[in-house]
Amino acid sequence: MPNNQKFVETIPVGPLGIIALDSFKDQAEHVDQYITNWRKNRTTQYPHTISFSGYLKDSYLVNHKIPRFGSGEAKGVINESVRGMDLYILVDVLNHSKTYSLCGFENHMSPDDHYQDLKRVIAAVEGKAKRISVIMPFLYESRQHKRTARESLDCALALQELTNMGVDNIITFDAHDPRVQNAIPLKGFETVQPAYQFIKGLLHAESDLQIDPDHMMIISPDEGGTSRAVYLANVLGLDMGMFYKRRDYTKIVNGKNPIVAHEFLGSSVAGKDVVIIDDMISSGDSVIDVAKKLKARDARKVFVATTFGLFTNGLEKFDEAYEEGLINKILTTNVTYQTPELLKRPWYVSCDMNKYISLIIDTLNHDGSMSELLNPVDRIHNRVNEYKETGKITD
Repeated sequence: MPNNQKFVETIPVGPLGIIALDSFKDQAEHVDQYITNWRKNRTTQYPHTISFSGYLKDSYLVNHKIPRFGSGEAKGVINESVRGMDLYILVDVLNHSKTYSLCGFENHMSPDDHYQDLKRVIAAVEGKAKRISVIMPFLYESRQHKRTARESLDCALALQELTNMGVDNIITFDAHDPRVQNAIPLKGFETVQPAYQFIKGLLHAESDLQIDPDHMMIISPDEGGTSRAVYLANVLGLDMGMFYKRRDYTKIVNGKNPIVAHEFLGSSVAGKDVVIIDDMISSGDSVIDVAKKLKARDARKVFVATTFGLFTNGLEKFDEAYEEGLINKILTTNVTYQTPELLKRPWYVSCDMNKYISLIIDTLNHDGSMSELLNPVDRIHNRVNEYKETGKITD
């Protein structure tokens, strides 16, 4: 069913409001435009009734600001009424491009800064909204999701803190470990997989792929990401393989045990295109090492698809890997900050998630089921069949 007619039979939870923190402002403008166009094009008389009051607007973005004092302290301010609204707050906790003045020095915002701004906005709402949902693509502190020593459980604490402040739903993308939702068992928590966007991006970028078990394979770079690889391999009807990381548990370097070697488990990759699927690229050392081992096993082309491209140690090593033929394309989503330099790289493919986020917001505002959005099997099959028949896919 077209997006502009999908929910006309369902009364909205409340008037829609979107609060986009500065870290997610650019993407939110596209999200707002999608929803505005869909709702204007819906052929129904219901938006003119009291149950649909405030349904048709030129923009659903709520005017707000987070001013800072010279000391670096800040406050959240909402500049319009949000009473009775169904609010969606969007934040990218990894956007390091945002800065503020701290005692005369320029300070780049850390995930902690973005998280504090999120809480400031929630506090400024003062409980007046009918419902609050937080869309946080990279779940704050999600890499610190379990306790193995005397250490903090930051992600669980953050989830409890947000729900205690009145947040009803938390939507994130590809959570490092979805079991962290056990910290808030009575609240809404959804972790969304961008598998469809990866397939769409890959088929747009490459014109000579043969998607069958004889010519393509899905690879998990470690045991933790096996479920992602199993899912994609089953949907596409391909074989999968995996690496496991042999670590030196006698040392801790940069907060983690260093990797000694990557050991491969799986059938031959010789002559096949391989897709390495993971949740994030941080420094990139691990995925490049995996790519080297796959090329050493005579893999034809190597593609890397990860939800979050952090590139914490710069892009030079990926340029070198591309020039050496180790990696053909790297695909990541645009739900976290992408530097202008990254977007110019010939090996990089940005997978747009703005329409998907718009669908999520529009669906939840009508209290619709998320099942179809969270399970993109049919959409993936349609795209693959289109590619096999025509050698390309349409937008």
